[in-house]
Amino acid sequence: MAQEGRLQRVRAYLESKGWEYEYHEEDGCGSVDFSYRGVPYHIWEFDEGGTRGVETNLQHGGRQEEVLGDYEASLIEMLESWK
Repeated sequence: MAQEGRLQRVRAYLESKGWEYEYHEEDGCGSVDFSYRGVPYHIWEFDEGGTRGVETNLQHGGRQEEVLGDYEASLIEMLESWK
């Protein structure tokens, strides 16, 4: 199971797939970097005035987008859509 820290569900998902990743945490926000089929992906958690979310390129490899709300569930849904 993923170590303590932020983005625990996402990290547990990556570990369940056997995908290597790098995790960093700063100022209470987590960051995950990994590659899939040679493409680098990033998930950066943020807190802007009490609004938590992530910025990621999971859905559009070359373009960043913000995901708010239950962003970990949304990220896992994106990852599960990869075949």
